[in-house]
Amino acid sequence: EGLRQTIAKQLKNVLIDSYHAHSSDRLYSPDAEESGRRSLRNGVLNYLISLDDPEMLDLCINQYRSTDNMTDRMAALGLLTNIDHPARQEALEDFYEQWRDEALVLDKWFAVQAVSILAKTLETIKLLITHTAFSLHNPNSVRALIGTFASANLLRFHEENGKGYRFLADCVLELDRLNPQVAARLLTLFGHWRRYDEDRQILIKGEVKRVLSYKKLSRATYEIATKTLA
Repeated sequence: EGLRQTIAKQLKNVLIDSYHAHSSDRLYSPDAEESGRRSLRNGVLNYLISLDDPEMLDLCINQYRSTDNMTDRMAALGLLTNIDHPARQEALEDFYEQWRDEALVLDKWFAVQAVSILAKTLETIKLLITHTAFSLHNPNSVRALIGTFASANLLRFHEENGKGYRFLADCVLELDRLNPQVAARLLTLFGHWRRYDEDRQILIKGEVKRVLSYKKLSRATYEIATKTLA
């Protein structure tokens, strides 16, 4: 056990050294070298934050607050959204206040919350749908929040209780009345249902059939639903 702790400590120190070694005082640059440096540094921060260490949390918070570029800020914010800690909400509120008038940036804010691994993520998404900055009439917002959840959050979308599937089907039915093309595009996210285990296959097919049972379904959504089950 003592050896294990020693190795863990050494590994942690190596990661911290690597994180700081790839810091830079240079102004933001999109060139390949700087992009690679940021990517590696944020990858190391991802490992460090998983250690559940207050010092590593502080490191992530500091990056969010002090960075001069959106890449590093979003990387830090994304890691904070996976932690059930007051710093999470503080960072999310701060980001919103800074960018509340920039719709395309706010789409990043919606998306980063949609991929959170926290158990309450689906409930958070349902609340965000009622947010003043979100509109089902805006395809970009729909893709950023609902689409990102269903396509990128494999852990929470595919929970065994099927709530993620029901949520997506509910959104498809709601959107079908507003924008059938967006609704149909969302429904395609059920298209790979055969890749999953039998229980999940049954749940997904049940939701697609529920969509099909809607009497006023648009032609676009109807075609995707029937192709999905074919």
